[in-house]
Amino acid sequence: MNAIYVMWMRQLKRYLRSKARIVGSMAQPLLFLVALGFGFGPIYAKAGGGNYIQFLTPGIIGMSIMFLAIFTGVDMIWDREFGFLKETLVAPVPRSQLVFGRMLGGATVATGQGIIVLLLSMVAGFRPVSIWQLPFAVMVMFLIALLFTAFGTAIGSVMEDIHGFQLITNFLVMPMFFLSGALFPLDNLPTFVRYVAACDPLFYGVDAMRSFLIGVAHMNVGLDIAILATISFALLGIGSWLFSRIEL
Repeated sequence: MNAIYVMWMRQLKRYLRSKARIVGSMAQPLLFLVALGFGFGPIYAKAGGGNYIQFLTPGIIGMSIMFLAIFTGVDMIWDREFGFLKETLVAPVPRSQLVFGRMLGGATVATGQGIIVLLLSMVAGFRPVSIWQLPFAVMVMFLIALLFTAFGTAIGSVMEDIHGFQLITNFLVMPMFFLSGALFPLDNLPTFVRYVAACDPLFYGVDAMRSFLIGVAHMNVGLDIAILATISFALLGIGSWLFSRIEL
């Protein structure tokens, strides 16, 4: 358990030491929130959709968590290239504790960023339907963060080239973001697209957050959380197994 705590704190300190990384990770969600929220807000309202900031904010929170969480896999590739990963792996502790600590640290950082984006969105005009629902929304944020941290770790465990990692994540991350319903409702899309969106884990996270934050959901929130938790634990197992197979 001590190894889990050490790796957890190491991930937190690594992120907090990099001021440029903090600013960079916050810039994209805020740009989306302001540019799209105010840019498309009048069009969305005229189409009968209501307040676009209200609809958009849960999706932007999900996006910011996903992007930061999945790119924790890049840290593993950098650690491998510069020898830091080798120093970690030779420690006399089970690798399962090491990787779980890394995942927990990455998920904690990503969840913290999601909370910050939520607070900043309130400055832009977002209003949650109930403050009593906020802890449940944070729980969903953590599940999203844990899922994509495990996903990034699984990819980072089998790749040695950082350029290849970026190619794969860009091929997967951007479609998952756009098919999650973060930017637009999925109700009137073609049936085929809705089926593809149903395979997107971020879709369930965004839908659950909308249920807790604005009281609107595409599916049952209990089903959203069940699917999200199942995928998260499955990827935790896969990521841990792939990490255990890394050769020095």
